[in-house]
Amino acid sequence: MIPTLLRIYWTTLSRDRVAQAMTFLLPILFFSIFASVFGSRGRTGTARVPVVIADEDRSETSRRLIRALENEKSLRVQLTARPAGAAKDAPEISIDRSRAEAMVKNGDVPVALVIPAGYDSSFARFDGGGRPVTLLSDPSDPIAPQVVAELRQKAGMVAAPDLLAKNGLGQFERFAGTLTPQQQKAVDAWLPKLRAQSLGDSSGGANSTTAAADSAGFSGLVKVDVVELLGEKQDNGMVSFYAAGIAVMFLLFTCSSAGGALIDEVDSGTLDRVLSAQVGMNGLLAGKWAYITLLGVLQICVMFLWGKLAFRLDLFHHLPGFAVMTVVTAATAAAFGLVLATLCRTRQQLSGISTIVILSISAVGGSMFPRFLMSEGMQRMGLVAFNAWALDGYIKVFWRNARIAELWPQVGVLLGFMAAFLIVSRVLARRWERG
Repeated sequence: MIPTLLRIYWTTLSRDRVAQAMTFLLPILFFSIFASVFGSRGRTGTARVPVVIADEDRSETSRRLIRALENEKSLRVQLTARPAGAAKDAPEISIDRSRAEAMVKNGDVPVALVIPAGYDSSFARFDGGGRPVTLLSDPSDPIAPQVVAELRQKAGMVAAPDLLAKNGLGQFERFAGTLTPQQQKAVDAWLPKLRAQSLGDSSGGANSTTAAADSAGFSGLVKVDVVELLGEKQDNGMVSFYAAGIAVMFLLFTCSSAGGALIDEVDSGTLDRVLSAQVGMNGLLAGKWAYITLLGVLQICVMFLWGKLAFRLDLFHHLPGFAVMTVVTAATAAAFGLVLATLCRTRQQLSGISTIVILSISAVGGSMFPRFLMSEGMQRMGLVAFNAWALDGYIKVFWRNARIAELWPQVGVLLGFMAAFLIVSRVLARRWERG
C-alpha cells in the first residue's frame, strides 16, 4: 500500500501548480533575495553610500581629502547641487552647510560631511585641538554613517601622508626636542615623496598606508563630530519603521483573506443572487473594497496604537500624515486583495498564490529588512512593489516630520496602483458574470 499511496500523493502534487510553487519556487525565491542582499556585502553589487560634502575650508588639504573620498568605491560623493526650489535646468552650485542639512533632512542622502574653515591647520593634530569635520547623519539608515565614519579616517591617512608626518614631527619636536640637522635633512627629502605619492594615486596605497597607521597605533586623524539631524527627540524612533513594515505586510494578508469572501460567495451560490439583484458586479466590488479598506485602516491603527502604548512610539504628533498614509495604503492594499481574489478560483489557490506574492513583495519592498541594505539594482526593483512606496511615506511622516503636501509622490503612486488594481479586478470578475 505504501507505494500506491506515494504514487497518489505524487500525482496530486503534479497536478497542483500552487503546491509546486510553494514547495520549490518560494524557497528558491527567498534564498535568492536574501543572498542578493546579505551575500553581496563587500562586493561590487552592494549599494554605494551617497554622501554630500560641503567644503567651507577650500584649502589644498580639504581638496586632497575630498579627492581621496571620491576614489573610494563604497562612496558616491556629491559636491554640487541645484539650489532648493530651482528649476531642473538651473546650474548646480557648490553645496554649503545649510544645503547639506536640507538634503539629509529631506532624505536625498543619508550622510553629509561639512569640512569647516580652518581644517587645514587642524588636520592630524594629536593634542586634541583644531576644528572637527561635522558628519550630518540620518539615523533611519544606521549603516551609512558608520561606513562614512570609517572611510573618512582612511581617506585622511591616504590623502595627506606628508602632512601627517610633518605635523607628527612637529608634535615630537614640541615635546621631545628638535631634530638634528641630519634628521631634518632626511625628513625634508622624505616629505615631498609622500606628497607626490598621495597626489599621484589616492587609492593605490590605501591598504598598506592604513595598515601601517593601525600598526603604529594612530586613529582619529580627522576629528569628527556626529550630528543626528532626525529622530533626535525620539528615544526609539526606529520603532516607527518596524511598525510600518510589519503593519503593511500583515495588511496584505488581511486584505487577501477578506477578498477571498468573493470565492466563498461563488461556491455557496450567494454571488448569483447578488448579481441578479440591482447591486451588480460594480456595486459588489465597490462594497467589498470599501469594507476591506476600513478593515485595513483599523488594523494599521491598532498596530501603531500598540506601538505607542508598549514602545512609546511618537504617534500623536504625526496624526495628519499618519492618517493620509494609512487611508491610502489600506485602500491600495484592499484593491490588491480584490485582484488576488478575482484571479483565483478556489480558496486553496488564493492561499498559496497570495502567500507567494505577498512574501515576495514584502521582501523586495522593504517590509522584512530595510531597502538601504540592498544593492542599487534591487532598490530600483523594489519600487515596482507598492508597499515600498507606502513604507517611504511612513518614514517621511515619522522620521522627517513631512507635511501632508510633501507626501504627494508616495500618495500619487499609491493612488495609481489602486486605480490599476481596481480596473484589473473588474476585468477578471467578468467570468462570474458570464457564468
